Amino acid sequence: MRISIDRDKAAMYEVSVLDIGNTLQAALSGQRYGYYIMNGKQYQIIGQFSRDFYNAPSSLNTVYVKNAKGIPIALSNLVTWEEEVSPSTIFKYDRYFAATITGGVAPGYTLGDGIDELQKTAGKVLTPAFRTALAGQSRDYAESSSSLMVVFILAIIIIYLILAAQFDNFIDPVVILVTVPLALFGALLSLWYFDQTLNIFSQIGMIMLIGLVTKNGILIVEFAQQRKKMGESKIEAVEKAAISRLRPILMTAFSTIFGILPVALALGSSSGSRKSLGIAVIGGLIFATFFSLYIVPVIYTYLSKEYKPVTEEENEMYEPVFK
Repeated sequence: MRISIDRDKAAMYEVSVLDIGNTLQAALSGQRYGYYIMNGKQYQIIGQFSRDFYNAPSSLNTVYVKNAKGIPIALSNLVTWEEEVSPSTIFKYDRYFAATITGGVAPGYTLGDGIDELQKTAGKVLTPAFRTALAGQSRDYAESSSSLMVVFILAIIIIYLILAAQFDNFIDPVVILVTVPLALFGALLSLWYFDQTLNIFSQIGMIMLIGLVTKNGILIVEFAQQRKKMGESKIEAVEKAAISRLRPILMTAFSTIFGILPVALALGSSSGSRKSLGIAVIGGLIFATFFSLYIVPVIYTYLSKEYKPVTEEENEMYEPVFK
C-alpha cells in the first residue's frame, strides 16, 4: 500500500509532515520505545497497532494526529493511499536497481558461448536505459579472458629474454619456443575430445604449459650447442642431442603427467571444477613431448648456424678487453 501525503491539506490544518510520518511509523512499523526486565530476562517494548488493524487499509480512518494547536486531525484528511503490486525485496547491484538472471550452460556449449548469446539478446531486447553486468563465475571468466592474452604474451616475452641471455643469441630461443604452439594445440584437442570447456582453470593450465614444455627444447638445444663447440656439424649435433636427451625429456614429462593425473581424474572433494586444468596440461604435455622430438631438431637445422671457433688473431684482439 502506497501512502501519499497531501501537503496542501497538511499546511491548511497546520500539521507538519514529520508528525504525520511519526504517527504512521508508530502505528505500522513496530517502533521500539525501550526495554523492561522480567524474571531476569530483558524484553523490548514495541508499540504498534494489532495485526487486524494494519491489515485493513480503512483502519487509517481511525488514526488521528495533532496539529500545531494540539487539535487532533483525522489522518484520512491528510493522506491518500492505493494498493499496488511491488516486489517483496528490492535488489541492488553496483548502486543500481537490479534483477538477477541465473542460468546454466546447455550441453555442448561453453560458458563463453552463453555470455556472448546473453549480450546479443540484451542488445536486442533492452533499451539504452538498461545495462547488464556479469557476476559470479561468468564475471571471473570474462575478467580472466580479457587478461589472458596479455599474460600469455608477457610470459612468452619473459621466457624469450631469459633464453636469449642464457644462449647468448636470439635464434635458439625461437627454436625452443616452437614447442609452445604444439602444447596449446594438444591442450585444445584434449579439451575438445573429453568434452571440457575453455574456462578459468583450463586457461591457467595453458599458461602453465609455456614453462613446462619449453624445457624439452632447452634440453635439446643446449646439448646441441655443446656438441657444435666440440667441432660437430649442426645436423650431427642436434641428432645426438635428440637421442641423448630422450630419457630426461620422457622422465620429466611422465613425472609431471603422473603428478597432475589426480586433478584430471577429478579425484577428491570439489575437484570437478579443476578437471579441465589437468586435462589441458596432460594433453598439451603429451602432444608437445612427442612432436618436439621431431620438430625442434628440424627447426634447429634450418635456423641455427654452424659453430665458428675463435681464431688466434681474434683471441689476441679481444684478450686485452677481457682482461
